[in-house]
Amino acid sequence: MLLRLVVMAGTVYVALGMLLFFARDFLVFPGRHDATPEPRRIGIADGEKVWVTTADGERLVGWYLPPRDASGARAGALIWFHGNGETIGGLAPILREFRPQRAALLALDYRGYGESTGRAGIEGVKRDAEAGWTYLAGRPEIDPARIVVYGRSVGSGPAVHLALQNPVAGLILESPFTSLRAMARVHYPLFPSFIAGSGLDNLRAIAGVRCPVLFVHGDADRLIPIWMGRALAERVGAGAEFHVIAGADHNDTYDTGGEAYVRRVQDFVTRVTAP
Repeated sequence: MLLRLVVMAGTVYVALGMLLFFARDFLVFPGRHDATPEPRRIGIADGEKVWVTTADGERLVGWYLPPRDASGARAGALIWFHGNGETIGGLAPILREFRPQRAALLALDYRGYGESTGRAGIEGVKRDAEAGWTYLAGRPEIDPARIVVYGRSVGSGPAVHLALQNPVAGLILESPFTSLRAMARVHYPLFPSFIAGSGLDNLRAIAGVRCPVLFVHGDADRLIPIWMGRALAERVGAGAEFHVIAGADHNDTYDTGGEAYVRRVQDFVTRVTAP
């Protein structure tokens, strides 16, 4: 009887482990289909709803908000990668508030999010990030050497990937994780970490990033603990800045951070995109 119970428990354990392994893309990027409104309909009069085509043929919906004061010269820009439970439409008030004064802003929904085609996955969002960069750098009013990349939560993965592949002016990481394997050890400690695969290893990738990096993290984050953000900042070294939002959990950083958070991000963008 004892042997039978052990065999049954082992079978269930292996089955659950295999389920987690094959479902990892869905767990990291579950997708969320929402209508994406025109920016003008929610109070951004000069905003534009755009479509960006990826290298593998998916069409991503996005918002492009032009620089409000570029003084006639080519401007810097901020490209925004959101968390796995967010979409552009839901982030409208936040994008409006964080919009830089003298730089453009491009926010894209990953494949499988909003009105974007396809199905989200760890490798796919890297191609989404690359497509966003190509689109933004190709706009005649944008200076490609003055683009800042922002990634929140799981969006830190494509953001770090983009900063590693391109000469970005700056990188902003809000509530970032060190790696998916480390996340698996935190949230699924009974299973070997290889169930998370080897994709989106921010700790390894960020060692090759050569631009200023602003980290923002809530010190009460129960989903992605603040020690992960600090480990990434330590890997960056002298080029890292760290802004702690006291009392913030994972999903209330915008509300808890308030004006100080907005000002810190806008000041960073202004500084690193200065002509």
